[in-house]
Amino acid sequence: MTMRKDTQGLSLIELMIALLIGTILVLGLVQVFGASRTAYQLSQGVARAQENARFAMDYLQRDIRMVGHYGCVNDQARKQNADMLVSHISAADNPLNFNVSVQGYEASGSAPGDIVSLAGPAAGWSPGLPAYITGLTPAPNAGSDIVVLRFFHSDGVPVTSIGAGELNVDVAKWKVLTQGGVANPAVFGVGDCTYADAFQASTVSPGQVNASASGGVAISLPDFEGRYTASPAGQTVLYRAEAIVYYVGTRAGAGVPSLYRARFNTVAGGAVTPVSEELVEGIQNLQLLYGQDQSNDVMNLTGNVTSYETAATLGAAVANETEWRRVGQIKVGLVAVSPEPAASAQSTVVGLSAVGVTLTPPADAYYRSTYESSIALRNRLYGN
Repeated sequence: MTMRKDTQGLSLIELMIALLIGTILVLGLVQVFGASRTAYQLSQGVARAQENARFAMDYLQRDIRMVGHYGCVNDQARKQNADMLVSHISAADNPLNFNVSVQGYEASGSAPGDIVSLAGPAAGWSPGLPAYITGLTPAPNAGSDIVVLRFFHSDGVPVTSIGAGELNVDVAKWKVLTQGGVANPAVFGVGDCTYADAFQASTVSPGQVNASASGGVAISLPDFEGRYTASPAGQTVLYRAEAIVYYVGTRAGAGVPSLYRARFNTVAGGAVTPVSEELVEGIQNLQLLYGQDQSNDVMNLTGNVTSYETAATLGAAVANETEWRRVGQIKVGLVAVSPEPAASAQSTVVGLSAVGVTLTPPADAYYRSTYESSIALRNRLYGN
């Protein structure tokens, strides 16, 4: 007789228990993965925001410190003639008005004590933007301030001879004037520790700059021509003149907020044009306050900053040049945002205490952080 052994399997209860255990294990793995991903996104957001903010601050600090540098004199102690082509420079607000070394524009609703909503800040600036800045298309609803800086580049080349609107320098040293990404400069400054002139060249070649325009219109350098019967003194130096605008803009087609820097230059004898460059992404807001010297005499500043004002309070730079020439320090505050969502719990912006502005971010889970710095305009300190 053949014996048949019964086949046994899993009962329904055993199967349900196995499924429950498996589900718990999977949920645990998902939770661990989610927590790890959140921590990674947060650390990435923090790292990118910090990196971008440091980069932005470095550029702002470097250029703001140079304001008022006109060779071995500054814009307080100089007798300056901004002697350029009439079509390119005048008493009106324009990019190459080197009589005004720093000027700003305050975003509406962003004064000390105000609350700026990053989701929908107010539009507009005070004073109103000139055409050369509106052409840069700064973000109209960024709630960010704008600043214009003008100075002579830190490095120059000794002038070997002067005459008939022509300046000559050592050809071997010409490359000093093309540093920093300006291959063909045509806006220059010349100074000798007594005077400083800014001018647009009509013709430029390595070693020679001609400041006499064609068509019978002469652009002279009255503080230099005729002062030297032979070779000029060694302290007479030719510089590249810098006119720079910092603003927050939006990358075309991407909607990414970034810090932009526009540099105004021109081809020799040609129209003034800006070259705008995206310095660093993720800079969502820029706030500025201007510290004024306690002295009202711009030729005898003390270096003691006693009051901080917005650009709206200081007013239009051309009409209020004296107020802007008293500026010896600038407080900078900016908001950096991560390029991708990070963690909603880390998105709260308390405020920019140095400039007195509170910012409220949207609930979009992006990481944001604030960064601040007080920057001295070193060429305006102590009336040197």
